[in-house]
Amino acid sequence: MKEFDVAGCYFSGVIPSSLGNLTKLNYLHLSHNSFSGKIPSTFVNLLQVSYLSLSSNNFSSGTLDWLGNLTKLKFVNLQDTNSYGNIPSSLRNLTQLTVLSLKRNKLTGQIPSWIGNHTQLILLYLGVNKLHGPIPESIYRLQNLEELDLAYNFFSGTLELNILLKFRNLVLLQLSHNNLSLLNSNNATIPLPKLEILSLSGCNLGEFPSFLRDQNHLELLYLADNELVGHIPKWFMNMSTIALEDLSLAGNLLTGFEQSFDVLPWNNLRSLDLSRNKFQESLPIPPPALLEYTVSNNQLIGEIPRVICNLTSLFVLDFSNNKLSGKLPQCLGNKSSTASVLNLRNNSFSGDIPETFTSGCSLRVVDFSQNKLEGKIPKSLVNCTQLEILNLEQNRINDVFPTWLGILPDLRVMILRSNGLYGVIGNPKTNVEFQRLQIVDLSNNRFKGKLPLEYFRNWTAMKNVRNDQHLIYMQANTSFQTSQIRMTAEYEYSMTMTNKGVMRLYEKIQDSLTAIDLSSNGFEGGIPEVLGDLKELHLLNLSNNFLSDGIPPSLSNLKELEALDLSQNKLSGKIPDQLAQLTFLEVFNVSHNFLSGPIPRGNQFGAFDNTSFD
Repeated sequence: MKEFDVAGCYFSGVIPSSLGNLTKLNYLHLSHNSFSGKIPSTFVNLLQVSYLSLSSNNFSSGTLDWLGNLTKLKFVNLQDTNSYGNIPSSLRNLTQLTVLSLKRNKLTGQIPSWIGNHTQLILLYLGVNKLHGPIPESIYRLQNLEELDLAYNFFSGTLELNILLKFRNLVLLQLSHNNLSLLNSNNATIPLPKLEILSLSGCNLGEFPSFLRDQNHLELLYLADNELVGHIPKWFMNMSTIALEDLSLAGNLLTGFEQSFDVLPWNNLRSLDLSRNKFQESLPIPPPALLEYTVSNNQLIGEIPRVICNLTSLFVLDFSNNKLSGKLPQCLGNKSSTASVLNLRNNSFSGDIPETFTSGCSLRVVDFSQNKLEGKIPKSLVNCTQLEILNLEQNRINDVFPTWLGILPDLRVMILRSNGLYGVIGNPKTNVEFQRLQIVDLSNNRFKGKLPLEYFRNWTAMKNVRNDQHLIYMQANTSFQTSQIRMTAEYEYSMTMTNKGVMRLYEKIQDSLTAIDLSSNGFEGGIPEVLGDLKELHLLNLSNNFLSDGIPPSLSNLKELEALDLSQNKLSGKIPDQLAQLTFLEVFNVSHNFLSGPIPRGNQFGAFDNTSFD
C-alpha cells in the first residue's frame, strides 16, 4: 500500500500499531477524526512516507522525537496532536520539508537556529504553543516561505518589520499575542510581498505600520491592542478597499477617522471590530455585506442610523457600553432572521422595544439592558426559538411576568432585574416551560404573591448536578468563510448579577452556573420545600421580601450552593442544623428576620460574620 487516507471519517479509538508495518507507504492522512491513545511507536518504520497528517485528533500527550527518522518527509501536519517538549533536534534531518505545522500543541523551548537550513519550507506554523525566546535570525533564510504563523506564544525581543518583509512570497504572517516589539520603518526600499493575511495584535506597534500603504491584497488584518492613538489615517482607508474582509482595530486608543465617509470604503468587509477604543463620534456606517459589527466599549453618540437596516446578512451586532440614544429602529427585529447576537447594553436608548421579531428568528442573545426602554416585553420574541439569553435589566419596562417565554426551548438566562414588572407570577400552563432555564434574575421589581412553586418544579436544568471536566463558557459560534480561510470565532456571553452580596460583571458566564435572584420584590408566604430539589443551584437570593414561616431543611440538599441570602424578611423559627452540611457556602445572610435559637455549628458556619445574623 502506498497511500492511506481516512481523514474526516469519524474514526475513534487507538490507531492500530500494525499501520506502522506498511513500510512502502508514502502518503498517510488520519486528520480530523477522534483517534485517542498514543501515536503508535511503530510509525518510526514509515521511512518512505513523504506526506504525514495526523492533526485534530484526541491523542494523549507525547513528544515529537519519533519524527526525525522519517527523512523523506515533505509535508508534516501535527497540529492539535497534544505534542509537548522541545522541537527535537532530529527534525534537522528532514531536509526536504516544504510544510511543517505544529500549531496548537504544548511545545516549549526556543525555535532552533537550524530551522534556517530548511530553505524549501513554504509553510511554517508554530502558533499557539508555549515557545519563548527571540525569533532566530536564521529564519530569514527561508526565502520561499509563503505562510509564517508564530502567534500566541511567548516570543520576546524586537523585530524590524522591514526584515520580515524580505520574504518576497509571503501571503500570511501571524505574530499576534507574543511579547514582541515590532519597529516600524518608513524607508522600505525592497519590493514588498503581497500579503493576504496579517495578524499583528499585541505587538506594541504604537502607530499604523507604514508598509500597509502599499498593501492592496489584504483580506484579514488584525492590529488590536497596539496602543494606536488618535485618528485612523486617511491613507489607511484607501488600503485593500476591494480585498479586505476581516478588520480588527480593537483595544487601542483611537478616537475617530481622519477623513469622514458616508459608508466605510471596504466594499467586501465581513467582520469589523472597533471595540475598546475611544471613538467619540456617531456610528461608522459599514458596507452592506458585513456579517459581524462590534463597536462596544467606546464613547459613540447619536442614534442608530436607519442605514443599519441595509445590513441584510448581519449575525453579530454589538453596540454595548457607548453613549448612543434615541429610539430603536423598527428594522432591528427584522434582522433577527439572520442575526445571532443583538447587544445594545448600557446606552441611553428610549421608547418601546420594536415588536418586529420575525418568524424564523435566529437570535441567541438579546441584551437591551441598562437603557431607558419602556412599554412591554415584545411578544414577537416567541419567534426566536433559538434564544438562549434575554437580558432586559435596568430599564423602565412596565409589564407582568412574561409566562409566554416559557415555550422557548433553549432559554437559559433570563434577567429582568430593576424594571417595573408587577403582579403575581402564577403557575405555568404545562410542565415543560422554562426547562433549560439556569439563571433567573427578577430582583428589584414589584412582583407580589407567593413564590412561584410550580415554576421551581419546571426548572429541571437546575436539578441535575453536572461534573464538567473542563471549564467552558456560554458562547455563540460566529464563524464565517472568507475567500481564503474559514474564520472560527466565538462570541462569549456576559451579564451583571449580584453574587455573594456584590453586583458583579461576568465577562464570561460559566456554562454550569445556576442562580435564582428574586430579591427586593413583594413576595409573601413560605419558602417552598421544592427549592431543595434544585441541586445544581449555586446562588439563591430571596432577600428583601415579606417571606414568613421557617427556613425549610430541604435547602441542605443544595450541595453546590455558594451564597444563600434570606435577609430582610419575616422568617421565624430556628436555622436548620442541616444547613451546616453546605460545605461550599461562602455567603450566608439571614439578618433582619424573626429567627430564634442557636446558630448551627461546624463547617462553613464558623466563618460567617456576625452581621449574617443581625
